[in-house]
Amino acid sequence: MSRRGRVTIGVLVGVFVLFTLLGWGVQAWTDWLWFDEVRYTQVFTGVLATRLLLFLVVGLAMALVVGGNLWLAHRLRPKLRPHSLEQATLERYRMVLGPRLGLWISLVALVVGLFAGLSAQSRWNQWLLFRNGGDFGVKDPEFGVDVGFYVFQLPFWRYVLGVGFTAVVLALLGALAVHYIFGGVRLQGVGDRMTNAARAHLSTLVAVFVLLKAVAYVLDRRSMLLEYNEGAKLYGAGYADINALLPAKEILAYISVVVAIAIIVFSNAVMRNLVWPGISLALLGVSAVAIGGIYPWAVQTFEVKPSAKDKEAPYIERSIDATRAAFGLADTKIQPYAASNLVPPASLGTDASVVPNVRLLDPQLVSETYTQLQQVRGFYDFGPKLDIDRYAVGGKTSDYVVGVREVNYGELTDQQNTWINRHTVYTHGYGLVAAPANQVVCGGQPYFVSGFLGEKTQEACSAQTEQIPATQPRIYYGERMEPEDYAIVGQANPERNAEFDRPTQTGGEQYYTYTGEGGVEIGSFSRRLLYAIKEQESNFLLSEAVNENSKLLYVRNPRDRVEKVAPFLTLDGDPYPAVVGGRVQWIVDGYTTAATYPYAERVNLQSETTDELTGRGTFQLARENVNYIRNSVKATVDAYDGTVRLYEFDQTDPVLKAWNKAFGGDLVLPNDKIPAELREHFRYPADLFKVQRNLLTKFHVTDPGDFYSAQDFWQVPNVPDNPDGGQKQPPYYLWTQFPGQTAPRFQLTSAVTPNGRQNLAALISGSYVDGKPQLEVLELPDQTRISGPVQVHQQMTNNANIRQQLNLLSSNQAQVQYGNLLSLPFGDGMLYVEPVYVKSNQQDAYPLLQKVLLSYGDGGSYVVLANNLTDGIKQLVEQGKQAAEGGTPPPTGGTPPPGDGSNAPPLTGELAEAAAKVQSAIAEVKAAQTSGDFERYGRALKALDEAMTAFQQAQQAASPAAPAAPSASPSASPSGGSAPSPSAPAGG
Repeated sequence: MSRRGRVTIGVLVGVFVLFTLLGWGVQAWTDWLWFDEVRYTQVFTGVLATRLLLFLVVGLAMALVVGGNLWLAHRLRPKLRPHSLEQATLERYRMVLGPRLGLWISLVALVVGLFAGLSAQSRWNQWLLFRNGGDFGVKDPEFGVDVGFYVFQLPFWRYVLGVGFTAVVLALLGALAVHYIFGGVRLQGVGDRMTNAARAHLSTLVAVFVLLKAVAYVLDRRSMLLEYNEGAKLYGAGYADINALLPAKEILAYISVVVAIAIIVFSNAVMRNLVWPGISLALLGVSAVAIGGIYPWAVQTFEVKPSAKDKEAPYIERSIDATRAAFGLADTKIQPYAASNLVPPASLGTDASVVPNVRLLDPQLVSETYTQLQQVRGFYDFGPKLDIDRYAVGGKTSDYVVGVREVNYGELTDQQNTWINRHTVYTHGYGLVAAPANQVVCGGQPYFVSGFLGEKTQEACSAQTEQIPATQPRIYYGERMEPEDYAIVGQANPERNAEFDRPTQTGGEQYYTYTGEGGVEIGSFSRRLLYAIKEQESNFLLSEAVNENSKLLYVRNPRDRVEKVAPFLTLDGDPYPAVVGGRVQWIVDGYTTAATYPYAERVNLQSETTDELTGRGTFQLARENVNYIRNSVKATVDAYDGTVRLYEFDQTDPVLKAWNKAFGGDLVLPNDKIPAELREHFRYPADLFKVQRNLLTKFHVTDPGDFYSAQDFWQVPNVPDNPDGGQKQPPYYLWTQFPGQTAPRFQLTSAVTPNGRQNLAALISGSYVDGKPQLEVLELPDQTRISGPVQVHQQMTNNANIRQQLNLLSSNQAQVQYGNLLSLPFGDGMLYVEPVYVKSNQQDAYPLLQKVLLSYGDGGSYVVLANNLTDGIKQLVEQGKQAAEGGTPPPTGGTPPPGDGSNAPPLTGELAEAAAKVQSAIAEVKAAQTSGDFERYGRALKALDEAMTAFQQAQQAASPAAPAAPSASPSASPSGGSAPSPSAPAGG
């Protein structure tokens, strides 16, 4: 290569290295500034120092082992080499390598060390747990070793062993190549094909490899408790493993030591050839196949399989116990629930603990309603799914559907979407909006008790009294924030504020200047230059919006923010906002996990937590295989200044104690530092509940024989209104009281069905009792007649009378949507409630709650479709009363509207005239809806209500046995609907 070519390559390499180092430097510096802002620099320095330490130690060790063996192979080269064609060919390589052999060896060692170091630095988490982990206080059932060894020690020892194997193999291959090139190993010529020095060197490396294999056999004995047992279809060593493979591993470890000694002795001291060492290696291979493979296979095939149920029983019991302990299922409270009552009891009408708290608002469906009624500006958004929390308003605690009004940068118009507007003007959202989950008003709208700025945007529909007050309602950090959505805040001009804050009551716009402590100061030129490079944006240097008072807010998604502060946590996919101390706080549940708990079932978090809501308001978890999980941390992120706090929730978790110790002991605030007001908003985390619920479908069975037969296993039903979609029904939050509970609780609930069947098997709920998590299971009898969620939905919607009314709600201009199907145990029976929403196909329409489906008993005998929950309960009670009196209950679902073509007897006189008016009114409603004239539509709705009332009066006057007319409600639009007035909200 010419001198110019060498200079060109050198310049290109230098530029590449410069830009690479510059990128790394900028990233590290900006990360330090961010961690300094949130006051968690110990995480940054701890992780960085650990990464550097592992990189240097492992990289240097690998480089020394490989480079040292290459140098040793060259030093042991023969001084004289016999003449042969092979040696003549190799002489050309020796001439190239010889003058700069030290440089070549250093280069090879450097490359090997670099890759080894890069691989090692990613094991920082294993090293920190290895150094700081303690005991679990639980011993494994086979060796009596504390579980802490498997969780904290074993993973790192396995990694070190893997590094050792890699180093020896690379050293052996490299040394063999050098010996061959410099004549220590020959393929041609007379005499020995290998010099004594080369033989000693290479045989020693082979012996070291075999000794490492002996260590691997020892570790494999412990690792067997983590592997899958094909016989029992569970994790952990089974009968064949314990009685055949375990002793085989021990024998093979001893054989490996003997073979290693034989290789060294016979190769160099006795026979001085490779015949016996080769025979020893062959015997080791045969032993591994025979002792470690064939013998365990024979035991499994001929001894275990014919009587697997009995042979595997002790090991199945081990797996059951370990799984229940590792996933927090050991204290699950299981109680039988007979569900023998199939007739609606009269107590439904007077109940004060379950019925009044039935949740009618579906947080997924009403997000559109919140956006339309509380959006105020087109760039505000509530996201695809709202959250459920509970508040005490007016002295009464109930669950509320809450949402935060955030800026959705994707909704900015082209004119608004400039760099200045996006990053310095539209910097924050405003306010938390809440509505009781059991009330609707004004044709099916939420009953907002905390709306926009206290203004009466829906004067006739909502209280608008800010009953959940937030003294600082501005939202600078939220779920809608993407990584590129940074904000530059600070006073641009002392005479005016630059950030859009909110519209005023007079129709104007109010502006604001951020005064919080959050954000990285970027007033100096060096800081602006730093972030200009990071964001590849010259406006940091050129724009007047960036000045000496400016701060940069980035990493604004609460979940991303906690993940950066605590990279050792697995975070729940559904953060939720709460007003605590007058400020909006995002609450994020953090999990500590492990994958090496002996005998525990291993699950994939992503597959176990995926359901209908995943990706539609909840984050999808990573594909992480775990067999231990604890909700050890409750994290909060202040929506205004971004302050992150980590609170210890599980005070007994050894994994969290190890992580806290690794970062100085004060990373996580102790449990007694949790504010009481914040603690009131803690809820059972959804992703943890899904994992536990799915495991309980099998591990509620504790008898090994019954578990092996799998006859009493359960399954999670699919979404009731779309069972063929293949998506599991998500659990739902309720403020309610289940049998066995002394008062209403805020709990996460899910129904399960028998495996392969659709009737109801059990209800699983998770809640906090005295601040501690409590799982409860209401288990129904095996032969219960109570239908499961999918069956109940089909029975209710396929009822002839109800289907006609649902068809009336649905048309070309509107569609019916179903909310959460709630399974509520009541009166030794089962009450099902499913809200029915109607959404017009008109532009900017939103779902309105129009009807409520209710069922009691087996799901098909007592079914009603009512205007509201109160009417539905009354109808169910009346049906139950008539059944108790021995009479014939009215047809389920009520009677279809008059004149609908049913087989009912023809109407005459005033009754026929009233029915004709009802049909005329329905036709007018449909026509008004099609026309899009909201004023006409409102008049038509009023006329329909009057016609229905007149028909009912005429019906009662004609005959007490005449069929009762339903309260038919047409397809809804944003301006109308048939629903109670604000003074009598539905469900109240």
